[in-house]
This record gives sequence, structure tokens and C-alpha cells, in this order.
Amino acid sequence: MEIIDGKTISLEIEEEIKRDAKGCIIRPSVAVIEIGDFDENKIHVKLKEEACSKTGIYFRYFKFDDTTPELTIVNKIKELNNDDYVNGIMIQLPIPEKYNEKRLLNTIINSKDVDGLTDINVGRLISGRKSITPPSVLAIMELFKRYNIELKGKDITIVGKGKLIGRPLINVLLNEGATVTICHSETKDLKSHTIGADIIISATGVKNLIKEDMVKEDVVVIDAGVTIENNKVYGDVDFNSVSKKASFITKSTGGVGPVNIAMFLKNVLMCYNNKK
Repeated sequence: MEIIDGKTISLEIEEEIKRDAKGCIIRPSVAVIEIGDFDENKIHVKLKEEACSKTGIYFRYFKFDDTTPELTIVNKIKELNNDDYVNGIMIQLPIPEKYNEKRLLNTIINSKDVDGLTDINVGRLISGRKSITPPSVLAIMELFKRYNIELKGKDITIVGKGKLIGRPLINVLLNEGATVTICHSETKDLKSHTIGADIIISATGVKNLIKEDMVKEDVVVIDAGVTIENNKVYGDVDFNSVSKKASFITKSTGGVGPVNIAMFLKNVLMCYNNKK
């Protein structure tokens, strides 16, 4: 069994980004919008801010409480769209249910959509055209690449149908020649879909959902789920038991997460370079 070391990979990518950002005439900039009060968002925003600081990307942060009128947020996004010194814009998800998430995301101009979540970028990804791909998807694909994990012809089960990982991953993996099964909260008998999988990617945010009796020997396991309890981070996978069977596996921390942040920065630089 080999633990996939996302932390080391992320540091290597961040060094590349630092060199590229240093060569930019104008400092690359990203605007991060946080709405409401979610513990996981606080952690993710802090990590993005720290990564931007290390690599020389200007981090602009906008916090709105859950009493802010939606139109106020829409107007702020439009203002950032028109700001030539802002290269990327993202809304940290989740947001309070009272807001129209789709409307807010699609207010972001697609050329600055560093999370790849506007309808235009999602449509381009599905159709195989050039698009901005969600950083979490890029991170998972980077882990496969770095560890020479073959995808062509493999049976891959994705657990979780979210817009950040599950749904966009389907098309990316199909393009790599994999056979893809997607499961979600309404899937009956989850074990029947995971037990035969060569690769399992779980992104549900359900603590220890994937257990040892649900996987086969030599399975590759990518844990992209996050659950926070008492300020401690847990993943979707019961690491201690599942790692006994896995050939490659990520931990709940130091796996997908750090590379996700690095790919977020890479998308910011891509938006910067596309504008030139």
C-alpha cells in the first residue's frame, strides 16, 4: 500500500506558480467571495489566502453575512467582472439556501470563473471543448498522473454527484477511456457498486462512509470528502481499515486538498494569461 502524498505535489506546483507569477508584469489577482457562516468555508478560504500569499497572487476577500440582499452580492460580482485588475473570481461553496446559487455563479463572467462552475464552462467541459475545469477535478487527475495510475479500461466508481467533483469528473474520466459508475445519496446498496471497482473516488462529506468490506484488494482510493467535527477534519474513507486492501490511497488531509488549492492557483494564472 502506498499513501498518495498530495502535500509534496502541491509544494512542487506552488513553486512553479511562484516563478510564473513573479514574471508577470501586473500581479495576478483573485477575488474570493464568502457568504454566510460555514466552518468548512473558513478553513478553505484561509488555505487559499495562505497559498496566494506564498506564490505572489493578490488575494481579495469579500465576506457577506446571510442577511445581505442577493442583489448586493450580484452587483459586487459585476463590479469585479469589470475590474481589469481582477483575473479570477470564485464563490466559496456552500452558501445559505436562501440565495440562488445558480444565479450568483452565472453572474461571474466565464473568463474569470476559476472554479469552472458557470453554465458556459460546464457546457464546454461536457462537450469536450476547451474550458476552465474545476480545481478539485484537476487535482485528482494530477494525482493519477504523478503516481502513474492507469485509467484506460478501469472500472471507476465515483461516490457523490456534486458540481465540484462528481459531475465534472464523469466526462473527464470517460475521455481517459475509463468505465464510470456514479453513486449518490439515493443509491441503493452502495457496496454493490464499490466492491468491484478498480478505483473509488468519494466526495460526499459523509464521515467514514467507505469501509473495508466495501472494497476489493489492490483498489485505488481517492478520498475527496470533508467532514469537520470539533475542529477536526475527517474524510469519506475509513482509512485505517481500507488502507489494508488498497494499492494506493489518499488520507483525509494531505491528499486531494493541497493539490486542489494548487490547481485553484493554476486556474488563476490561466485566466491571467488568457486575458493578455
